Amino acid sequence: MQKFIIDTARESVEFKHYWEECVGSCHAVLGLREDWRKQLKKCRDELGFKSVRFHGLLHDDMGVYTKIGDNVVYSFFNIDSVFDFLLKIGMKPFVELSFMPAVMASGTETIFHYKANITPPKDYKDWNELIKRLVEHLIERYGIQEVRSWCFEVWNEPNLPNFWAGSQEDYFELYKNTALTIKSVNKDIPIGGPATAKNEWISEIIQYCEENNVPLDFISTHHYPTDIALGHDFSREKGKRDWNTIVARTEEKMCKGGRGALQKQTLKALEAAGHFPLYYTEWNSSPTCINPYHDDPYNAAFIAKTITDNAGLIDIYSFFGFSDIFEELYFPYTPFHGGFGLLNLHGIPKPSYRIFEFLHRMGTERLLIDSDGSTLVGALAVKDKEKLMIMVYNHQVPLLPIKEEQVSLIVTGFSTNITITLERIDGEHAYAKKYWLEMGSPEYLDKAAVSQLMAVSEVKRETVDYTVVDNEISIKISIPPHGVALLTLV
Repeated sequence: MQKFIIDTARESVEFKHYWEECVGSCHAVLGLREDWRKQLKKCRDELGFKSVRFHGLLHDDMGVYTKIGDNVVYSFFNIDSVFDFLLKIGMKPFVELSFMPAVMASGTETIFHYKANITPPKDYKDWNELIKRLVEHLIERYGIQEVRSWCFEVWNEPNLPNFWAGSQEDYFELYKNTALTIKSVNKDIPIGGPATAKNEWISEIIQYCEENNVPLDFISTHHYPTDIALGHDFSREKGKRDWNTIVARTEEKMCKGGRGALQKQTLKALEAAGHFPLYYTEWNSSPTCINPYHDDPYNAAFIAKTITDNAGLIDIYSFFGFSDIFEELYFPYTPFHGGFGLLNLHGIPKPSYRIFEFLHRMGTERLLIDSDGSTLVGALAVKDKEKLMIMVYNHQVPLLPIKEEQVSLIVTGFSTNITITLERIDGEHAYAKKYWLEMGSPEYLDKAAVSQLMAVSEVKRETVDYTVVDNEISIKISIPPHGVALLTLV
């Protein structure tokens, strides 16, 4: 049995909701869709996300930069539509500057089904003029005070050949031109990078910026548990469509990455970043676009552990991403296909959505926990005025043993005249995919099926029995594999 002792009279530490600072999405043009907007507003209202990051702000489908004959046409109309919506619902853009407009590009290499150009500009005068006009337009439309509260990031994962056809030197040239151009418009607008996968190029970009007097306000990078194991994610390589093989190999990589992999990566990245703020602008249990673990309770337990592990270490932690309305390889149609999202195509919450709902409801005073036992179960205790919330999770990486565990919670220094409620996320609770499978896995859902799956995705509350001996509250619960339990004492 795993035993946790929580003394609420002990000094607490601040528990910042750092994961709420940003959430990820696919590419910018999806921000023009009504269903994308509806889902993002739901995440803002119920999960507290403050900003959203997406690829392709400058891609041709946004109509930002084109040529008609010898005449250059700049159009920020679609960007305005997306950004207007974000501000209307109380969010901000986390501005990733990508991809290269085709007529400005030095080559024809692309990524994704929407053909995003990944080459450097053929003339930096054209790129710098575009960036200058864009930033000036944003300031004119939204005001400098607002724009200064946004973060601007140069490109996405330039250390991967899938995303950047140039070299590291070429990326640093892109970064330098972009940063200097933005700062020439207003020196207080935050700019950072290198937006790399696998925590790479952190010390290199710091050295480059220091040696060349280039502005750098924050470090941004990405990490996934698979990064430790076998290089970059093969599922984004061109021509790969054998999903069973992709999932099996990703599962192996998740296993090799090990339990708690993201905290280990974070600590190394913090050391490399030095005094710069560290922003993770992508993370999830895997970077594979089709991975059933994304739809399962596994992801909820993984998120619970990861958020607990990295608390107090990271400034911004942008989960990738909020919705299955996502089209890197193709636009999906199956309700539960293993997409990145917290919500599926129909807006049905997955277990991963529910864990962010738990976390959003928790307070900001974290209590230290003494533990006695060596199981896979972990716990997080947070106070909020007269309320105490304890989240307990049972997490292990794929392919390694995990079993149901018995947990004993001892709470001291808290009122004994209380009610305790329990909410669960596991294979029997808040798991819509299970019921979809029992329906026969229909590829297209009618309204009745959507309503039914919405209902079973809800978290149910139940009261919990407890005993009190010498002012110690004793609670006993069981946690199934990849399960999460949230206890609220009021």
